[in-house]
Amino acid sequence: QVRLVESGGGLVQPGGSLRLSCAASGSIYSLNAMGWYRQAPGKERELVANIYSDGNTDTEYVDSVKGRFTISRDNAENTVFLQMHSLKPEDTAVYYCTAKLRSRRFGTWEVYWGQGTQVTVSS
Repeated sequence: QVRLVESGGGLVQPGGSLRLSCAASGSIYSLNAMGWYRQAPGKERELVANIYSDGNTDTEYVDSVKGRFTISRDNAENTVFLQMHSLKPEDTAVYYCTAKLRSRRFGTWEVYWGQGTQVTVSS
């Protein structure tokens, strides 16, 4: 079994900052991409940021967060972070962590999801 546990969400004023964390645990042989999605009420889930297994330099972001959010990972701890600055009310959503991994040496790649953490940006 694989678990992804997120933390760090909450209520913050516009212009504020939050740092989300997500730790993967369980039967993990190899981790590939880790990332964050979000879903606001009445909207489709969207990719926020992804980071790949070849280091902290290989990342992608949705245009609306570029320059404000930074994704990083700790490979030794199977953990991914999302540092969010200059938060806006439109960033309000449930944020979900994802991880693409194999549980066995010759197993298939599968994507796992966390349970989600609420981020609310409001004055």
